[in-house]
Amino acid sequence: MTDQYIFTSARLGFRAWRPTDIVPMAAINADAEVMEFFPDTKTLAETEEFIVRMQQQQGDKGYCYYAVDVLSSGLFIGFIGLCYQTYDAPFTPCTDIGWRLHKQVWGMGYATEGAERCLEYGLNDLRLKEIYAIAPKINTRSVQVMNKIGMQKVGEFQHPLLVGDDRLRDCVVYKT
Repeated sequence: MTDQYIFTSARLGFRAWRPTDIVPMAAINADAEVMEFFPDTKTLAETEEFIVRMQQQQGDKGYCYYAVDVLSSGLFIGFIGLCYQTYDAPFTPCTDIGWRLHKQVWGMGYATEGAERCLEYGLNDLRLKEIYAIAPKINTRSVQVMNKIGMQKVGEFQHPLLVGDDRLRDCVVYKT
């Protein structure tokens, strides 16, 4: 079963996206609590577009926000991975690390474990020189993960894609 994974951590498998991931990922994206630090929830069509973008990026760059399964059960729980970003900011273009997991697995250490393994994969296997992490300042759970995985805060900025959102626009930037 582990041969379906690009790489694994102790408890997680990181793999390419499949058509069967669209509906469960759409459910995660439609959950207001999961999407608390985003401007809005995402539709099924938007989720499908996201997955297509990730598949294209995997082909073009050799990495993406990977679909993630719990190894012991095969349960799909969301994504953790690396994404090439080109929005207008002082540090872009860059590769960032990100995660979005089903709330039923929050508090189990999967985001930290998965992000740590993705950093290792990105730096050692893909030989990326640096990896960034970005989050709204108010997203303290994600900032906590960034700190736990050893990233260093290098600044703050107003995210150009969130500039009209007073609650989310002020973001922190972390770097390896």
